[in-house]
Amino acid sequence: MSDKFLNLPDAERREALAVAASESGRPAHLLEKDIWVVWCLDALFSSPLGEHLVFKGGTSLSKVYGAIRRFSEDVDLTYDIRAIAPDLVKSSDNNPVPESRSQGKRWSEQVRARLPAWVKDKALPTIEARLAADNLSAKVTVDGEKLYVTYDALETGNGYVSSSVMLEFGARSTGEPSEVHDVICDAAEYLESLEFPTARPRTMKAERTFWEKATAIHVFCVQGRLRGERFARHWYDLVRLDDAGIADTAFADRNLAEAVAEHKSWFFAEKGADGQVVDYHNAVNGNLKLVPEGAARAALEEDYLQMVRDGLLMDTPETFDALMERCANLEKRANNKDS
Repeated sequence: MSDKFLNLPDAERREALAVAASESGRPAHLLEKDIWVVWCLDALFSSPLGEHLVFKGGTSLSKVYGAIRRFSEDVDLTYDIRAIAPDLVKSSDNNPVPESRSQGKRWSEQVRARLPAWVKDKALPTIEARLAADNLSAKVTVDGEKLYVTYDALETGNGYVSSSVMLEFGARSTGEPSEVHDVICDAAEYLESLEFPTARPRTMKAERTFWEKATAIHVFCVQGRLRGERFARHWYDLVRLDDAGIADTAFADRNLAEAVAEHKSWFFAEKGADGQVVDYHNAVNGNLKLVPEGAARAALEEDYLQMVRDGLLMDTPETFDALMERCANLEKRANNKDS
């Protein structure tokens, strides 16, 4: 019978991580955090909460679809709006959006009010109960719609990656289309004598994630600034999705692009640098911007270089300029209505 990695003494876990790091060529602190990411996914999706959750974002592209070759440290999740607001949304509606601005305002207000309470009253106790059941020590804290699982790290990098898994919840959509997939720890293949966490999360399809990221990048570009750090991953992810053929599939599914645009128009309204409301429908119909300019581009380059320095990219990374050239090509193809 194999030993459970997370229940081994510190010295044995540190030794095991060193072996996996040597065999894989990946930093030990990233392998360690990946184990906690998978543990968190299993804790949620093997619980009753999993019925209404969907795993999405960059971590899903890496852990589920293998479409990106970078370490993705946080977990993005959608809690079905039909579950959190059954009094407002029809359970039979596959892509619920409001019928009026006043209704949209009410939906947003109710989700903002209910989701933090759900995270505190449902998600937090679920994680804490699972930690106790698995005889593990970690600190669990809540900040609004985010839940943090902070573990005692055995290994550290240069500080870009924290020893805390952030679970960020949203509840303004259904998370569809989605599929159930198996998820394993990156270290598992190098340490077959040990038992690592596994998970089976319901996961947003990669084509929707492409359009979610592309429209988010569009907002950053038209605003001419980045909000904080750690945004370079979105541009990197788009290029890797292109390498995997997912970008072309997403371009061909204009109905999906329109669905994302419609959803964001109601729930993620933004203004550009000119003060005008960002038109998502216009963006996905020939006017998508994927390459920032000026100070925003400089800030993005620095964030990209920091990501590279901490070893988050599993392969030899392309230069920032090469990445932007690829994004310019994606922008051109996205805006070709015949694609």
